Amino acid sequence: MFFFDPMYFVFALPPLLLVWYAQSRVTGAFNKYKKIRNMSNMTGAQVAQQLLRSNGLYDVSVQAVPGNLTDNYNPTNRSLSLSADVYGSSSVAAMGVAAHEVGHVVQQATGYAPLKARGALVPAVNMGSTLGYLFFFAGLVIHASGLVWLGVAAFSMGLLFALVTLPVEFNASGRALAMLKSNGLVSVDEYSGAKSVLDAAALTYVAAVASALGNLLYFVFIALGMGGRRR
Repeated sequence: MFFFDPMYFVFALPPLLLVWYAQSRVTGAFNKYKKIRNMSNMTGAQVAQQLLRSNGLYDVSVQAVPGNLTDNYNPTNRSLSLSADVYGSSSVAAMGVAAHEVGHVVQQATGYAPLKARGALVPAVNMGSTLGYLFFFAGLVIHASGLVWLGVAAFSMGLLFALVTLPVEFNASGRALAMLKSNGLVSVDEYSGAKSVLDAAALTYVAAVASALGNLLYFVFIALGMGGRRR
């Protein structure tokens, strides 16, 4: 019956609504500005390559990947991947997204501390997501509160990762807008459009924090209830 606990929705529903709203904002902003051609008539790939060169970064590959808004930077093999609507498009939206990913490249090149911290957390988060459920449910089954709280502690790594991600993404967007402006690639209106797209994308990371917090609070609620029953 634990899996159908209606209290879960008390903690999970508000973050889920925020996630839905954030995704709709991203989709709306991107769809609006992908229809507006940028004044330089440069594709997302060309924008990324120019910004990389302007930062003295010549060892990063720029490649196209399938999917919608699947853009990402892989620091392991130093590859910048752009989705179809970004890689070959000369829209304002494509320019903003491509610049954002270059922002991550510059973060790595300059040793941006939150990016390093996020990378260091990945193994702990991966392990915590697996061990957390194991400890938590095993503790419930054998009525071991210590094991339950150990599971809660493991789950907290997900929230920590989401929190550290916020400055990484906000900073990448800030760098993106600054680079577009300093390289003379955007007009005032285009700057505003690119900012709208990146601001909407930033909201998805806020929603991720809310979602991680909601899940963690639910597990804390269960753990506290277990302690109350034992008393």
